[in-house]
Amino acid sequence: MSERLRVVVVEDEVPLARLVASYLDREGFDVRITGDGDAAITLVREWNPGVAVLDLGLPGRDGVEVCRAVRMFSDCYIIMLTARAEEADKLNGLSV
Repeated sequence: MSERLRVVVVEDEVPLARLVASYLDREGFDVRITGDGDAAITLVREWNPGVAVLDLGLPGRDGVEVCRAVRMFSDCYIIMLTARAEEADKLNGLSV
């Protein structure tokens, strides 16, 4: 049996985080959820996922800061999940 791909979902809105995680789980991914930027960095460092689904609008350390920190030690894929629609926000996210 092959190991399931690990995914971290970083989303502070619990119902949305659970919804995303349930879809991923149903498709065979091993999923962990956190709603805190600092906890997300620790989780990625310790659990070594292949993918992180990252909300940009987190309380405290926002998603862009989390992405920068994760990039210092991990090359996991990062999917930005956000309601922000401004072009500047998109460019900022892509630049990180």
